[in-house]
Order: sequence, then C-alpha cells, then structure tokens
Amino acid sequence: MIKKYNLYQTTFFFIIISVLLLTGCERDPDLLEPAAYPDLPEVFIDGFSSGLNYAAFGGSKVTAFDVDKEVKYNGTSSMRIEVPDFEDPLGAYAGGVYFTDVGRDLSGYDALTFWAKASQPANIDIVGIGNDLGLSRNETTITGLAVNTNWKKYYIPIPEQSRWKSERGMFFYSEGPEDGKGYTIWFDEVKFEKLGTIAHPRPVILNEQNQNITAFIGQTLTIGDTYVLFNMPYGTDQRVNVAPNYFNYLSSNESVATVNDNGQISIVGMGSATVTAKFGDKTAAGSITVNTAELPPRAPVPIVPAENVISLFSNAYTNVPVDTWATGWLFSTAVLQELQINGDDVKLYTNLNFNGIEFASQTIDATQMTHFHMDIWTPDPTAPPAAFKVLLVDFGADGVFGGGDDVSHELTFTANSNPALATRQWVQLDIPLSAFTGLTTRKNLAQLVISGDPNTVFVDNVYFYSSGGTTPAVPTTPAPTPTFPASDVISLFSNAYTNVPVDTWSAVWDQADVADVQIAGNDTKLYTNLVFVGIEFIGQTIDATSMTHFYMDIWTPDPTALPAVFRIKLVDFGADGAFGGGDDTEHELTFNANSTPALQTGNWIRFDIPITNFTGLTTKGHLAQLIISGDPNTVYVDNIMFHK
Repeated sequence: MIKKYNLYQTTFFFIIISVLLLTGCERDPDLLEPAAYPDLPEVFIDGFSSGLNYAAFGGSKVTAFDVDKEVKYNGTSSMRIEVPDFEDPLGAYAGGVYFTDVGRDLSGYDALTFWAKASQPANIDIVGIGNDLGLSRNETTITGLAVNTNWKKYYIPIPEQSRWKSERGMFFYSEGPEDGKGYTIWFDEVKFEKLGTIAHPRPVILNEQNQNITAFIGQTLTIGDTYVLFNMPYGTDQRVNVAPNYFNYLSSNESVATVNDNGQISIVGMGSATVTAKFGDKTAAGSITVNTAELPPRAPVPIVPAENVISLFSNAYTNVPVDTWATGWLFSTAVLQELQINGDDVKLYTNLNFNGIEFASQTIDATQMTHFHMDIWTPDPTAPPAAFKVLLVDFGADGVFGGGDDVSHELTFTANSNPALATRQWVQLDIPLSAFTGLTTRKNLAQLVISGDPNTVFVDNVYFYSSGGTTPAVPTTPAPTPTFPASDVISLFSNAYTNVPVDTWSAVWDQADVADVQIAGNDTKLYTNLVFVGIEFIGQTIDATSMTHFYMDIWTPDPTALPAVFRIKLVDFGADGAFGGGDDTEHELTFNANSTPALQTGNWIRFDIPITNFTGLTTKGHLAQLIISGDPNTVYVDNIMFHK
C-alpha cells in the first residue's frame, strides 16, 4: 500500500467540526495557537509510516521500488530498489522520494538512520532527506554511499535541527547502473533518531576555495559546493551536502555584488566585492571575490536580408525554436547566462569546456543555405594553443538521434585561422557550409556544439543564410597592408603602424554603431546603422603640416550605385587647438560610383587623397576630427592615416 490514512484522526476531525457548528462559538483568532506538527520519527519500519507517500523521479524506472517481505534486516519487510540495466526501456535509473502530505516536527532529532545492503558492492549516487517535491529548502544529501552485500547502519545528519519543524521530505534516493548493469538495493529500519554523538560541524562553501573571478554587470553567479563536515559516531568525518540556503551570506560591497538566501550573486556595479558565508555562528571555509569588468560593445548588426536567413538567435531576425541553449550533458561544465548589451540580447557562457545547443524537436532544413554565422567575444587569451570549435550535427532522414544516418563535422578556429580568434574583439565566424565537409546532409540539422579553450564566451547572431550568389555579407580578406615607410606616416588605425591616441571612434553626438572585428587576424572597425560618425582626437590633436595625403580603406556590402554616396570630412581646430574660437577650418569630400576612387560593393576601396583636395582645410596643424557619412550604412574601415 503506497498511502495510509488514519481513520481515527479523520473521525475526530469531523467530530470537532460538528461541535463548532452546533455551538456556533466564535474564538478570537489571535488566541489560537498554531497546530503542532507530529514528531513521528519512523519512515519505514516493516511498512510505510502514517501519511507517507512515494513518488518516482522523472525519467526513472517507476517500478524500481517495492516492499520486500523476504529480504529484511529486522522485522517482516524492507524497501527493495531494483536498479535498471543501461538502456532499460522502462527508465534510465532508479530514483524517488518518500514524502508526507503533512509536515513533521523533526527538530528533536539529529539524524536519519537506516540499514542498507546490496546484491553487489556498489556506490549509491545519492541518498538524502528534505526533498519535498517543492522548494526543498532543507535538502541534505550524501553522495557515493558505499554499500555491499552485508547489512550496515548508515547516518544522514540533520544540519540544523531548528529548521526541521514542519518537514515533508522524509527520504529520497537516486542510483544508476554500475558498469552498465543493474542490481538490487535494500533499505530497512528507516527512521529519525536523537543520537547525541554527531558533533563538530565544519561548514564549507565553494569546496573550501577562495575564488577570485571576473564577472560582468547583469551576470548571476551561484555559490556551489555547499556542505558540512560532521564527526560521526564511528569516529570519522562525514561530508553532508546541504542546500545553499542553510548559510547566511555577506557581501563586502553591495554596490558591486548582492547575494540572496539561495547563494545567488547578482553583479550590479563596477568594482570588487568578496562574498563569505556563515552556518549558524560558524564561518564557512571558502569565499569568492568578484571583480567587475566592462561589458563588451554590441556585436555587429547582421545585414543579410531576412528572407535569406534561418536564425537561431539574433535580435535582427525572427528566430526559429531552439529546445535548449545549454543541454547540461555529462561532463559539461558550461554555465549559460542571458544578458543584454545596450539593449541587445546575448548569450554568455562561463566555465565553458563544451556545450550543446539543441533544436531536435523542430530540426532545421538548411539545404538551401550557403553559410553558417556566429559572432563571439571573449576576454580570455586566444594565443595558441587556445582554440574554439564549432560542431554541426544532422540527424539524417529519420530526423532522430542514432539510426545510422546521423552526420556531423567540427571546425577549429585559432589565432592563426581564418577567421582568427582574438581577445576582447567580436570575431565574426562567417563560414561556408561547404567547409563542414563531413556534414553530407543538412535537411535535419539538430545540434550545434561549441567547445574549446576560451572559457568565457559571449555569443550573438547565430544563423544560417544563403548568399544567393550575391556579395558576401562580410569581407573574406583583410584590407591590403600599406607599405609606406613608418617615418612618413601618422597612423590613427592600422596594424601596420604604431597608432596615435584617438579619443573615440564613435562620438556621443553621432548616429552609428561601431564594433572592433578581425578579418583573417587583421583588426578592423565595423560601422553599422551609419548615418554619420565622429572620430575625435581632440586630446592630442594631429599636426599634419608635413603630410601630403589622407588614406583610408573601406569595404561595404551595401549597394553603391547612384545615388549612394560616401563622405569624408577633416576638421582642424586652428591655432588655439580647441573647438570654436573663429579659427577652425574644415572640408568635406564626396565619393560615389562615378568618382575617383569609385564606390564599389563587396571590394576594398582605397582612398589615397591629396590633402590639397580638402580645399577648405586651410590649416592642418591641429587636426581634431574625422567625420564620415553617407548612404552605405554598413562600412568596414581600416588603415586610417596621413602620409607623405
């Protein structure tokens, strides 16, 4: 019998109700004392104790538990658990919880005790108390419990008895096959006891580590590895894993990081904060110091027409359904966080070793697509041997995992690949699907797996697209490297030279978005949503009186036929070196498809312009601003300099 009812209690309840109705008495609610919870210690003694229920965990073999009247430690029966074999169609493991509908006052006890044995030596994954199928705020577990073929008594200490005055979670377990094979476990004489010999609790968070990490505003961190070491009756210490809310947490600087009762740290400001914890009056071993870093700039806004895109994740498109962005596969340590950067949604992966992204319930037919695209940004070192890997998996004609028709291919990106990994820059992985040579079918794409050495990775704009034989969305080769002698150059931006200071590449008064990207390892500025952009070097103005030319390379995927134009303006602040004052000079040049040089779509355009062409720029000893504007709204820019 899974559930028992006490007829005497039920009858008594109705008698009390009848008396109250007949007498019509009214009592002051303030005088009513809260009902006392029963302090019944028994869980299973030859059968279910009063009010006890059993529920199997999801995905487990629901028939794993039964009452055994043949094998027992004492009395007439025991709890028998049949752990299934690997790939048992009825369930992958054995697991369930024994709980009550009405809480029990267990504050007078200090441990759950039970006898156990198994049909073979084994280590039970989890046994515990405090799981009530709800918030389970008192959950307490022991992992890897060693059992053998002999009966032995086991103990699960109650970490803080005062919290256990209305507990519903009496006992739970979870165990999978050992070496692929199932076996049998027996539990007997399961009850709460007051031993008085469990002593010297030593609380721990973060596995006793004093961690020092970098985090970002908006990120949430979770304090893990929360446990207490108890000295047991048999003389050794027992590790007891406890819910994070057993601890009281303290942040040294709540303007930087706050922490709630569940050990979740919210990063709210710039600076540094250390989070520690107490268990009762004892300080827990372990701490975490959080150092806030600046969020990256927004990722470049995609420019591929929506009708040519199948988007998994991008604010620029309507996204197809994705089952999960973090599968939580075995041995994956990746932690996913949803963040916003200036209103743009991004995925942040921390502790990344590998991570599965699945869309198996609605697979993607990418047979008409030509490219896979993903933008990534990492603060981690990207010099070799660092690598970032992208794996695509197609489930084949049957559209399900396995079956012999699945195909996949993985590509690896490093600082020497094309595109190249870079630190603190958005890297645009814009990859022809033909590069995934092992991906021989693309009609039922179901998984994207990312992995590698950068352990902190921001991800945005994940999609498949068709180039349709038109101009690629991003340049596939960098701008040509200038060859002017360094002594003849004043460079604002170029990997070929040492650059002078620039205050901003997008002034607060302009209308444009800027991102730092790399093209085959070459640093490049990408402007999107460009109306006009202000590039300022007011802090240290440039004396270009000895220079003869202004130089700039640009690349755009946008149409450049008339009436499209691109404008370049230079501004000199005059002898006083400050804006205004009556001595500022400037001049703007306009370029189109018929000018020299001519605007082109999908090709690098070199502007090597005699400064004398800027006829209104009558002084050039205090150049302070470069302003570009026009109709191509997406422009890659490189090699900005003056030379002679």
